Amino acid sequence: MPADLPKRILIGRALRSDKLGETLLPKRIALPVFASDALSSVAYAPEEILLTLSLAGASAIHFSWQIGVVVAIVMLAVVASYRQNVHAYPSGGGDYEVATVNHGSNSGLVVASALMVDYILTVAVSTTSGVANVVSAVPALRGHEMALSVFLVIVLMGMNLRGVRESGSAFAVPTYAFMVGVIGMVVYGLVRHFGFGAELPAESASYHLAATPGNDSLAGFALVFLLLKAFSSGCAALTGVEAISNGVPAFRKPKSKNAATTLLMMASIAVTMFMGIIYLAHLTGTQMAENPTEQLIGAPEDYHQKTVLAQISEAVFSNFTPGFYFVAATTGLILVLAANTAFNGFPVLGSILAQDRYLPRQLHTRGDRLAFSNGIVLLAGAAILFIVAFGADPNRLIQLYIVGVFVAFNMSQSGMIRHWTRLLRTETDPKKRAHMQRSRAINTFGLVMTMAVLIVVLATKIGHAWIAIALMVVLFVVMKAIRRHYDRVSAELKAAEEPDDVAPPTRVHAIVLVSKIHKPALRALAYARLARASTLEAVTVNVDPVDTAALRQDWEERGLDVPLKVLDSPYREVTGPVLEYVKNLRRSSPRDVVAVYIPEYVVGHWYEHLLHNQSALRLKGRLLFKPGVMVTSVPWQLESSERRKAPKAWSAPGAVRRGEPRRRPTTGGSGDPAGSAGPADGSGGSDAAPRD
Repeated sequence: MPADLPKRILIGRALRSDKLGETLLPKRIALPVFASDALSSVAYAPEEILLTLSLAGASAIHFSWQIGVVVAIVMLAVVASYRQNVHAYPSGGGDYEVATVNHGSNSGLVVASALMVDYILTVAVSTTSGVANVVSAVPALRGHEMALSVFLVIVLMGMNLRGVRESGSAFAVPTYAFMVGVIGMVVYGLVRHFGFGAELPAESASYHLAATPGNDSLAGFALVFLLLKAFSSGCAALTGVEAISNGVPAFRKPKSKNAATTLLMMASIAVTMFMGIIYLAHLTGTQMAENPTEQLIGAPEDYHQKTVLAQISEAVFSNFTPGFYFVAATTGLILVLAANTAFNGFPVLGSILAQDRYLPRQLHTRGDRLAFSNGIVLLAGAAILFIVAFGADPNRLIQLYIVGVFVAFNMSQSGMIRHWTRLLRTETDPKKRAHMQRSRAINTFGLVMTMAVLIVVLATKIGHAWIAIALMVVLFVVMKAIRRHYDRVSAELKAAEEPDDVAPPTRVHAIVLVSKIHKPALRALAYARLARASTLEAVTVNVDPVDTAALRQDWEERGLDVPLKVLDSPYREVTGPVLEYVKNLRRSSPRDVVAVYIPEYVVGHWYEHLLHNQSALRLKGRLLFKPGVMVTSVPWQLESSERRKAPKAWSAPGAVRRGEPRRRPTTGGSGDPAGSAGPADGSGGSDAAPRD
């Protein structure tokens, strides 16, 4: 069986780089791919508003629809602003690019840090919220929320590793089903109530909602603060709006136009569903409590509070049970699949940051399915850490959620204002100037809205938000450190402008490490002779005097024309004496290059590694840090490695093509990754000048 067959089964056959265009998305697929987060947030944003208002008891619940209207206005303003972004910056950098170009690299890194935290929390919040909705409909799953959430993150990771288009096609049906379910529920509820006069009481409508201790008589500033806190909680509905501006390159041409159209579609659908749920919650008398056992007077002792959407759909579909289960199932699915927005946004952002040398360059590499696989895996791992750390509780996770996205909103909108102002200084065409002025006005209004929300969020949620802020600071510092490292390495490796600036070595002093005369040692000596170094000698370490004496005698009997140097080792160590000898050679002739040839044999099975001391790998690892030292591995494949059947080129579609095991030596020097590699054919372990 080919070694990579399991990988092919899981993620599919590899795609050629020139097939990237075939993975681009039409609007009907791009909507569920990039807007599922924003659309799904309508399932829990109304709940967050009601939970916050419940602190003051039943007297504050009637403010929910006014808060919902304000949230809807902010969402429309932000979407209108981002439509300007996708036209002005269609390269996919989104908020990061806007902030970097118009405010500088540090501002860009602030936005990047905020977005990365937001994407991680998107996955954590979406999966845990989805599980919470499913548990509301299937109580038998209660107690397994964490395991289910982690499992779903792993499933999403696997699906996204198969590629953007495939994951989008898989997620399209559940996303559209959720839209149909929620909008259908709103229409059905309104028709039943206004058309047929049906009463639609929610499960919690018959209970009396009491205020929490100390909040039973809120008025004045305290009430205003509570309303602002409820508003900031409801602004969770805006999360995910920025994903489309970050994913413009994934759209089919014309990219900017299609992205702007998808933004408008998303806003229209999300606002309709959000306000519909808010109104139905008011109509059905749905109540939510921070502490149901104390606040819901009249509820049974074993009462388990269902989600807002579950209570509303149960009331609306009281005469049509399949409708309730359809809404519950699609809500659970869309909340889980909303994490797909982050799985598309985070890897792209990571790739751009890696290209700018702020993140490890591995994040810029596309995988077999032309997705940024390393970024997908990194996002999944970080989200699982948050899920475990917060006990898979969506209400705790969501408190950290909004800060990052609104930091990005503010930096992006202020950057766009600078963008239009800069263009207006040189533009003379009246029509273009009018368009720019209109765009600047839209971005200014968006900035005012998002700035107000950010201030409210920081004022009302700082007790929880500090965790997200601290994480953003850590990411900022790490990215700056990574950039300094890459800049330092680039400066050191930059080729000299004048060839004479690089002093060539005067001589090459070659040494071959041996412990006994066997086939690997003889091959290493032969190869070293072909290199025609200035001087050549064999070096052995006197670990066992008996073995060393036997080696000297055998060397003389064979009449080898290479001098044999014996290094003393009073502590029976091989690596230390060799390093010291090489260091002395370099010290005596600093302009000489020391070439170290290490004979090693290669085994074919993992369990054979345990029988050898891997001294070659340890020695190479130490020598690579010595300047002016070149390390050459001279492998000898044992029969067990040669018997390993190499995969045929046609054995698995998209398989990595490998040739037959090679006997050609691999060479590496200080700083050369080839020097730190394992056996030449990558198939087994090895010993340097083996002493078994």
